[in-house]
Amino acid sequence: MGRYTGPRCRLCRREGEKLFLKGERCFTDKCAFERRKYPPGFHGPTAKRKLSIYGLQLREKQKVKRIYGVSEGQFRKYFEIAKKMPGNTGENLLSLLERRLDNVVYHLGFALSRQAARQLVTHGHILVNGKKVNIPSYLVCEGDIITLKEKMKNNLFVRQSFDKKDSRDVPKWLSLNKENFEGKVLRLPKREDVSHSIKESLIVEFYSK
Repeated sequence: MGRYTGPRCRLCRREGEKLFLKGERCFTDKCAFERRKYPPGFHGPTAKRKLSIYGLQLREKQKVKRIYGVSEGQFRKYFEIAKKMPGNTGENLLSLLERRLDNVVYHLGFALSRQAARQLVTHGHILVNGKKVNIPSYLVCEGDIITLKEKMKNNLFVRQSFDKKDSRDVPKWLSLNKENFEGKVLRLPKREDVSHSIKESLIVEFYSK
């Protein structure tokens, strides 16, 4: 199955919380989730279904996939890598997702959403340690320098994103030089660096069956 191309606000309503998929719109009264805080569909306003344990696990997995914009195959691959890493599997999984280049570009404020950040990467506008990287799933490492190509520093959409950067903070594992449009990976992300409310133990239980 291909990538979801429908209304993104519908995904937030399906998961019952804001996933911040639409950038600036998510912080305004125009946000569809603020206006309709119930699941999409004909029975959305009146549906009162109690989820089973499996249902809770599935919804948590789907929520995290949608936050980071990855496919089921990619997500499963990250889980298998996380299992082989030392430490807590759930925390390892979130750390891997946070290290994705498109997610880092979003956190640095080069784009208003992860989807827009993915476009910047795929179009070749992002440099890692001075070299062009156009793979959104590229995993950054400690000490990496992420910069924007010179010709994009005056881009209208990038400038708008930087003007709105105050609405979300740069995570402590990253640093940002706004004058040079340059970010640095200070360390690898930890569990406390993930801003979204995620119950990673449910995801581990889902894939461990």
